[in-house]
Amino acid sequence: MSTKPGIIFMPHGNLQYSQLEPKKRAWVIKESYEKIFDAAKRQEARIAFEASGETVELMAKECPEVLKKLVDGIREGRIEPVGSPHTHIMLANIDPEIGLDSLRNGLDTWEKYTGFRPVSGWNPECSWASYIPNIFREAGFEILIADADSYLLSAVPGLREATGLQFDVRGHSNKNALFKIEEAISENPEALLTLFRPNLLDNGLKVILRSDMLCNLMLWYLMGATEGNREQPIQASEVREALQRWQSRIPGGNGFIMPYAEDAEYVGTTAYFYVKQFGLARFFEPAPESVERFHDILAMSRELGYEFITPVEAAARFEAVPGRGFQRIENGCAWHGGTAKAWNNTVYSRILDPVCISMHQGLKAIAAHVGLADMRADAAFREIMRNITTAYVSDARWPPAPTSPGRFNVQEALSALELANANILRLMEERGIEHARGLYSPGIMATQIAAITDELMGMEYFEERSKQ
Repeated sequence: MSTKPGIIFMPHGNLQYSQLEPKKRAWVIKESYEKIFDAAKRQEARIAFEASGETVELMAKECPEVLKKLVDGIREGRIEPVGSPHTHIMLANIDPEIGLDSLRNGLDTWEKYTGFRPVSGWNPECSWASYIPNIFREAGFEILIADADSYLLSAVPGLREATGLQFDVRGHSNKNALFKIEEAISENPEALLTLFRPNLLDNGLKVILRSDMLCNLMLWYLMGATEGNREQPIQASEVREALQRWQSRIPGGNGFIMPYAEDAEYVGTTAYFYVKQFGLARFFEPAPESVERFHDILAMSRELGYEFITPVEAAARFEAVPGRGFQRIENGCAWHGGTAKAWNNTVYSRILDPVCISMHQGLKAIAAHVGLADMRADAAFREIMRNITTAYVSDARWPPAPTSPGRFNVQEALSALELANANILRLMEERGIEHARGLYSPGIMATQIAAITDELMGMEYFEERSKQ
């Protein structure tokens, strides 16, 4: 076993981000993702990089030269690819069949455009339900990056009482209060060990836990912002002290920490920071200073004696601990001390989700009628499943009032529903069952989509209110 502590950096990319206008996606690829790939090369640092399948596709279409840098980094052993659902969806809120299908599609897309099929997986927003580990394992993943804070608050007796942190679907997150967990577990070796080692589940999946106890500090440092109760932004000295503090807790250096498993877009842009933290209509502004701060964090980590490793290397190098308590994580948890159910409770979800569910049920009825046991075995059914999944994109459902997703985010989900309905009509005609409207009625569904389009497009959106 290694006695030199490991350190994992895993920025994750999502070009379906709320309020990231399609015309600006190429800019984000170049200002954020490319800068991350360049930093890993310049610092000679091994990192992991996660992207949804749709993000990989958009990179290939919009900036193939940046995708080549990613592929070169993977080939040279500098970057580990990390997979996720093809569409950025809240897995805990969706039928596991759809989630599994999207995970497989995401892996297929990575392999198609890069030549590599990831074995480490990322669960968007770290949403949780009991079936999450099972669908990742069934899709072919060996490792899952999950949320430590949800796990600890659920599995460690008395931790909620000690921290005062509670789950509530009406709240966005407890992100800035999760440092309280560190204080509460600082003398709990068993809880700390779950952060420093892979956690082996009964199905063979190894879970690596990320936490806002570290990630949030790094985020505020990258942004150079204050938390409203500071006279100056977080300084490099504070980041150094945190890295040293956590290093001292790893028994004999036999383990690792994961200080950055956060949105890649915070390196090079402000991404969603000012919306999430301050409710301001400031989206994806240039932040070149965050790139230099990312370089600083990497250099600092090396100076402190950490060894850059990836999730696969962590799983291979450090002995896993038994994955105890994962069955206690509450259905509906998410990262940042928030809940996946909060996404279910926005007005956009309450309008979009019933249509998605109805369409999926209709497609399953058609499959049963034609004797198709596995919809992935038929190209037409598989494409319609992908259309429906695109309509489930999480960023068309978040955030709640007084902020909102972008109008274009919601329009993309509606367009996916229209495409799915048209493809089901074509499928029924091609299979000679267009008369079997008891299975599914494309005509009625078209009116339902039109009705919710009128309602959703008739709303005023945050970015529009902010311009008045």
